[in-house]
Amino acid sequence: MNTIQKKIFSLTSVIVLIMMGIWIALSMYISQTHDQYNAILQRYLVLNEVNEESQDLIMDLNNYLYDPTASNLRAIDERELKIQNMENEIWDLGHSENEFELLNYIHLMDSLMETVERTISLSNQEESEAAIHEFNDATRIATYISDTKTALVETELETYDVVYRGIIARSTALNRFGIWLILLLTATLVIFSYLLSRSITRPIIQLTEAANTLSQGDFNKVVTVHSNDEFNFLARTFNRMRLNINNLIQEIQEQAELEKELKDNKILLQESQFRSLQSQINPHFLFNTLNTISKKAYLEGSEQTSDMLVNVADLLRYNLKSLDRSVTLLEEVTILERYIAIQKARYTERLIFLEDIDSTLLHVQLPALTLQPIIENAIIYSVEPREEGGKILFSVKDAEPYVRIDIEDDGPGMSEEKADKLLKGLLVPKEGHSTGIGFINVVKRMQLFYETDNLIHIESTLGKGTKITLYIPKQRSLKANA
Repeated sequence: MNTIQKKIFSLTSVIVLIMMGIWIALSMYISQTHDQYNAILQRYLVLNEVNEESQDLIMDLNNYLYDPTASNLRAIDERELKIQNMENEIWDLGHSENEFELLNYIHLMDSLMETVERTISLSNQEESEAAIHEFNDATRIATYISDTKTALVETELETYDVVYRGIIARSTALNRFGIWLILLLTATLVIFSYLLSRSITRPIIQLTEAANTLSQGDFNKVVTVHSNDEFNFLARTFNRMRLNINNLIQEIQEQAELEKELKDNKILLQESQFRSLQSQINPHFLFNTLNTISKKAYLEGSEQTSDMLVNVADLLRYNLKSLDRSVTLLEEVTILERYIAIQKARYTERLIFLEDIDSTLLHVQLPALTLQPIIENAIIYSVEPREEGGKILFSVKDAEPYVRIDIEDDGPGMSEEKADKLLKGLLVPKEGHSTGIGFINVVKRMQLFYETDNLIHIESTLGKGTKITLYIPKQRSLKANA
């Protein structure tokens, strides 16, 4: 695959190679030109240095003549040694154009040093006039050396004039070549950069347009990238993603329809279960109650019999009338009081029922026959089996956002494990005599009615009684109200 990284690396490599080639060529040319300049300059410097050393030698000789000390003599020897060393460098400056002048120049240097030696020798022999004569000859020779140096320099200038002109011409040509090369490289780089950027930006634009179309819900636009790089792979991946999203949306729509059907069926099933659970009323209590009333009427002829009959009638009317609807807490409490009146007639002083009700909370909705089965269980386990009977406490309190209903008895109680099993439906207690509805039935109907759990709690200790707490939401969910 010709990746984008390879394209960028290739373009960068070409640029670097071109720049390196230009740099190497310029470096070689500059080095060559520099060497030529150094060679020419060195020739001038050597000639000029010989001329200066000659003049200095004359000055040192003059100092010695006036003051013939060892230090002045040593200065002359050092100067002569320098001039002798320069002769070898002078020989290297020779060519066909300056051969005669150069040979004459070297002879003058030799003559100068010989004349200086004779002058020193005559001065040491105290032949002053001869020494002065030789000194004057040395001065003339130094002058000849200076003149010859000038002639050699002029010859060098004439000889290297062509070289200078060639260097200048090459520099001018190099400048023009550099300008054209820069223009060519710039144009080439611009073209290559445009082609590279176009190969990158064009697929990006296509993918951007396709993504925008996809975001608007059109899943039919196909992205086609004519390249053999990452963008081709990205385009093919985008097309697969488009198809997968389209298929996923169709699956979600189908699943939503299925879930809607399941939801509708679940609601129907819940309503059916709710009504079925509400309709589980055992007529056994009716016969026990009627038997009690008949015995009471037989033994007494009081108004209590009439009241009991009224309570029984209300209880039956409530049970039959409330199967298909929810009721208010007020209705539940009212029918509960009717039920307690009947049970007190049966158990007399053995049943103590205390209530603490906040009347402002009696408007909340709950399933019918929610409280009565729990009170029945309290009577069955706390009052009925005990000769001394038992006590039941019933309270309705505010516990925002709930109405809290507590039903507490002083019966035998139960273990925490048993209470947990009872809430989970793993333990089935006795059913109530009046309704045939057990505690599990109440728990299930509460869950179905409010569509939530944890609305019923049990606190119990063996030998210390049981407390059942119901949390009735003040407002049912929208789903529950539907």
